[in-house]
Amino acid sequence: MTLIKINAITVPEGAGAELARRFAARAGAVDGQDGFEGFELLEPTDGRNVWLVVTRWRDQSSFDAWVASASFAHGHQGAGAPAAHGGPVSTGAELWSYQVAQLAPPSNA
Repeated sequence: MTLIKINAITVPEGAGAELARRFAARAGAVDGQDGFEGFELLEPTDGRNVWLVVTRWRDQSSFDAWVASASFAHGHQGAGAPAAHGGPVSTGAELWSYQVAQLAPPSNA
């Protein structure tokens, strides 16, 4: 069953564009990871300051292997540096985990 991992990232005002740029620069970096099923970066449209990084995985062990990979480490290097020097553009993050309980087929409308 598909596992959903959501990284809820708190982004200060004005830093969203940099967050999006960084994700765009790493687009496809996870695509070849065994068990990876999909990715979405969701930008808030209702005044919130929390962006969502939604990934879909075959199972927990696939996600764990990604987190332990060199590619993951490369994508998260500099986390202790200031944002201007490649450090985080967020003030906090939470990792949420879900499994798909029900899935509706796409409509043909």
